[in-house]
Amino acid sequence: MASRFANIEQSVFRALNAVVEPAVRRGIGSSSLTPASLIVLETVGFKSGATRRTPLWSICLGRYRIVSTARGDRSFWVKNLLKQPKIRYYVGGKPRESKAIVIAPGTAMQPSQRLTPVMRKLVKLLSTMSQAGWAFAILGPSKD
Repeated sequence: MASRFANIEQSVFRALNAVVEPAVRRGIGSSSLTPASLIVLETVGFKSGATRRTPLWSICLGRYRIVSTARGDRSFWVKNLLKQPKIRYYVGGKPRESKAIVIAPGTAMQPSQRLTPVMRKLVKLLSTMSQAGWAFAILGPSKD
């Protein structure tokens, strides 16, 4: 039964993403001027090696963007980021190179010293939430 639910869940998200992703990548519903915005996260498939694009809600905190999911270890974008954290995302219709810090169930996370003190505290807070099944990614400048 759980496998059947997972297949239905995956089909629903794929159908939704197929409609939303092209629009968001072109900038529709994706503003770089607002604190919360849709983005398209472009990752490399952890099994296939193919480029994968996923529309996600994000929150902008200074030079960082935070994305999350309550689906934790079932989200393919999380699995992709764990294998390859150097990614690209689109906001406001423009691509941005980034390096992701992934906070997910079952992963040990030590806040990087390159992060600001506020972001290190946020990593600790999000780490406690990941124990409940949530997963997060902090998208920072690719130079970090």
